[in-house]
Amino acid sequence: MTSSTVEPSTSSEAGPFSDRVAPFFALAFGVTWALQIPGVLAQEGLLPGDPAAYLPFAMLGIFGPLVAAVILSAREGGRPAVRALFASLLRWRVHPLLYVAALALPAGLLSLGLLGMRSAGYEGALAYPPAAAQLPVIAVIAVAEEVGWRGYALPRLTRRYGAFVASVVIGVAWTAWHIPMFLGQGVPLDTLPVMLLFFVGGSLWFTWLVRRGGGSVLLAVLAHAGAHLNNSHASLPEDSLPLLVAAVVYACLGLGVARLDRVTFPWLRRSR
Repeated sequence: MTSSTVEPSTSSEAGPFSDRVAPFFALAFGVTWALQIPGVLAQEGLLPGDPAAYLPFAMLGIFGPLVAAVILSAREGGRPAVRALFASLLRWRVHPLLYVAALALPAGLLSLGLLGMRSAGYEGALAYPPAAAQLPVIAVIAVAEEVGWRGYALPRLTRRYGAFVASVVIGVAWTAWHIPMFLGQGVPLDTLPVMLLFFVGGSLWFTWLVRRGGGSVLLAVLAHAGAHLNNSHASLPEDSLPLLVAAVVYACLGLGVARLDRVTFPWLRRSR
């Protein structure tokens, strides 16, 4: 496996909310929340009309990170910068085991964890696979998010703070960015602490895959799709145990690779 990284040069060293990364988060949140919050308000009777009429706009909201990354890349370097942003999706020459890890490892561990819970009396499903018709949607969601989170924000934050802090910052933002989606799907907000563990752990895991793949955002896309291939969120709000098990899986994976791989995660010092 390669441990090389591919990171754009940046002129700003002002912090995680520098003049380049702060606009990304602001724009990603602004686009997504502006399209999704009206549907949530309609569900609560605070806006007129059938809440279902707002669903197409809510679906468009998933493109917030992608839109933000493209706009800011174009402002920074024009078409060459935009091409470089998407070029990371074409880095496919990585160790085959990284593909297996991205697509199948967390999903398999989730099922094993739920199987182990059977001894404690758990009676829920062991896996939550999507319908075949959902697979194209999953692919679109994965690309729309990962080009922004891992393609644009991750390398810029990593240059300033290192891969670990960058991953945690993105994980926290990733959690908050999903709040309108949680509300729209009836997921109670008291699950946010578990969601935070899920997304921060997942962010560390995705970072490890991308950096071990030499900057391959394709691996992050596959890992994102893999999370949907056995999606613990599908049991919510009735059954929260699969989410808890999935959060533990991602936290263990993320913290495990962060602790063991000091090349990818050089703790307490900047990446070079």
